[in-house]
Amino acid sequence: MGKDEKRLVESILFSASKPVSINEIKENTGITPNKIKKILNELIEDYSVKRKNETSMEIVKAGDKYTMQVKKKYIDSSIMIAKPEINSNLLKTLTLIAFHQPLKQSNLRRMIGVKAYDHVDELATMKLIHSKKHGSTEMLTTTQLFPEYFGIDSTKPEEIKDFLIKKVSGKLNNIE
Repeated sequence: MGKDEKRLVESILFSASKPVSINEIKENTGITPNKIKKILNELIEDYSVKRKNETSMEIVKAGDKYTMQVKKKYIDSSIMIAKPEINSNLLKTLTLIAFHQPLKQSNLRRMIGVKAYDHVDELATMKLIHSKKHGSTEMLTTTQLFPEYFGIDSTKPEEIKDFLIKKVSGKLNNIE
């Protein structure tokens, strides 16, 4: 196995925004699946054993795919810099929370259905919202990272709401 092939596979894992399969690596490199498996196993050993104390990264197998990611102990520090990708459904949920904050999770569930629970978990993991126990439900608010992520100059809920109104009305004016 050549060093160039190993570095190529490593660069694919580093640059991919999601876990990649052996087949996806093969399609992009032309390296045989057996050779890719050997390279992946060697990279996993490099990051988890040989260079364990020299790097904040790890390569892990997720089902039948592989990913390079930040080690858990470094995630909280690095997430403030690296913006997580947000799909459109999650973005809609986040916008509702930001617009109506503080918002009871039970009210959010009435607005968007049962997917509210998964969305809240995912947004909290991304550190974009804060969830605090409030009776039999949770009270949802945005975090300090929310305005930073979207380039909003304020952390005040009223000013965030005004920002969102302007953004939405601007998009509506562009449609007309």
